[in-house]
Amino acid sequence: METTITGIGGMTCGGCGNNVATALEKVSGVESADVDHAAGTATVSHSAGVQTGDLEAAINIAGYSLPSTTSDGSDSAVTTTASISTAATSGFNWSDGSVWKQSANNTKWCLIGCAIGEFGTLAYYSFSGITAELVLYSNMWYFFAILPLINGLATSVMLETILLMRGQMDFRGALSTAFGMSFISMLMMEIAMEITDLLFTGGQLGMNYYALPLMLLVGFLTPWPYNYWRLKKLGKACH
Repeated sequence: METTITGIGGMTCGGCGNNVATALEKVSGVESADVDHAAGTATVSHSAGVQTGDLEAAINIAGYSLPSTTSDGSDSAVTTTASISTAATSGFNWSDGSVWKQSANNTKWCLIGCAIGEFGTLAYYSFSGITAELVLYSNMWYFFAILPLINGLATSVMLETILLMRGQMDFRGALSTAFGMSFISMLMMEIAMEITDLLFTGGQLGMNYYALPLMLLVGFLTPWPYNYWRLKKLGKACH
């Protein structure tokens, strides 16, 4: 039996560690995987026939990243704990495909959560007619314009909490982690979607169903580069 210590980027919670451990243990020949999300490492016990590339592929498929190289240019997937920190702090770049994939996954779940609250509120406005007589850009108009953003943030935090609890995190820890996520990303998403809707409605607060596909597209693309930067540079993500 051999042991491989692997550096992993993008893990910020126990759910992340469980995801990586499950992916690694599915690799043929792997006996066990002990993942420490705080240290960004996985200690894998496996038979001699398991290749480094098999472990790297499992980590990438799970949506997490690997440090590119160590300071001496050797393969960073098999390294010591001391050299992992050196690899993880290597220069920032925009060309890490695995980080783009992981940040897209983070953005996707954030978009679903935000859309539930924002779309639901705008749909209610249209159905009830409660905003039909509002004077454009009046104080009440701004109040009702901000409400979908607040509801979108709330449903996004709720969804993130549920996802983290499914990853075996307790409710208090999951809620705290969800609140600790980047509200900058969420706000960018919410504002981009509502502005898109207002362009279709001419300022009327309500849901234009023809705008839905574009709202989702804009809502995804607007914060995605920021989420990549946050994950690549700061190592902060949720899933």
